[in-house]
Amino acid sequence: MNHRPLVAAYYFPNWHCDPRIEELHGKNWTEWRVVQYATPRFPGHRQPKVPLWGYLDESKPEVMSLKITAAVKYGIDAFIFDWYAFNDGTYRERCLNEGFLKAANCEDIKFAMMWCNHNPVYAHPGSYWKPAEINWIGDDITPETFRRECDIYIEKYFSRPNYLRVDGGVYFSIFRPQRMIESLGGDAAAAELFREFRNKVKAAGLGELNLNAKCDNYDKSDNAYAQYEARMKKAGFDSISEYTWDLLGEGFPELEAETWTQNNQALRQRKCQEFKGVYYPSVSTGWDSSPRTVQSDMYERRGYPFCSIIVNFTPDRFEAALEHWKQEYNNKVFKGNMLLLACWNEWTEGAYLEPDTDYGYAYLQAVKNVFGTGKQEQ
Repeated sequence: MNHRPLVAAYYFPNWHCDPRIEELHGKNWTEWRVVQYATPRFPGHRQPKVPLWGYLDESKPEVMSLKITAAVKYGIDAFIFDWYAFNDGTYRERCLNEGFLKAANCEDIKFAMMWCNHNPVYAHPGSYWKPAEINWIGDDITPETFRRECDIYIEKYFSRPNYLRVDGGVYFSIFRPQRMIESLGGDAAAAELFREFRNKVKAAGLGELNLNAKCDNYDKSDNAYAQYEARMKKAGFDSISEYTWDLLGEGFPELEAETWTQNNQALRQRKCQEFKGVYYPSVSTGWDSSPRTVQSDMYERRGYPFCSIIVNFTPDRFEAALEHWKQEYNNKVFKGNMLLLACWNEWTEGAYLEPDTDYGYAYLQAVKNVFGTGKQEQ
């Protein structure tokens, strides 16, 4: 019997044209231009990264079909799409709506959504003048927007046969749950809206909701994660997850993969101890946000995107990390039937599984080596 968790990879949908982004960067701009113009920041720095499949438009069904086929072949059970919704509407949605959902083999893989309620300017090239501090769209979500979006999710996505259900419920994640709670009016007001959302899912005949709170913060204080879990549970969340690994360890601009891995494994062990409920740990595929800096600027420690760059995180190291968490799953160290991979395609943060011209399919092969292609045992 294949004892393995469900393996889900986050999907970053910024590789197609979007009217909002074209207003900032010009007609036909996509983040592939950031990938193409990346430069080495120190001797031996691997930039630019070159996609083996080329600079594909993910809003095309045939492109998403290629990605689905590869994901399933190498042992990935689900994509979790970053979803960008604000008070004035959504964007970056063409990948999911026009590409993935219209792919001929769409139902070969599960999918879910994570509401990325953070200022999207973080995904645009940053200079020393810190454009990430500009309130381009804003991250306030009103109750009216929350209700609008929930109705859309239930009608348009949750009802699909391949929408992800895990640990007894329809999986839906919020990237910044504490910010969402504040936006919605505080703990009590947010809890009421989350309860309303849950009841709507049931009324639609879709059963239970697995409302997930993403937790990425690194907090050294005693019982920090236990306290975080208590607040999330009180608000109405069912599970806790995380996105990418933290930049733990000394070293700038280079941070060695061995140190980075050891420190993040230790942090996740602590989370496993403090979280008493359902928790989904993640394994990162790497980190290098230097492409998102203006390439003519000097590369100094200035905060995101001027961050430490992980070096020597080879496919073998990635495979060892996957094997570690497979064993932790079998040993029931964490409660939860899913392991998250960050990410499938975040090329401009150096975190991707898609094949490149340096390693080919080696990172995907690492997933297959550890988890095979069999489905999670239900």
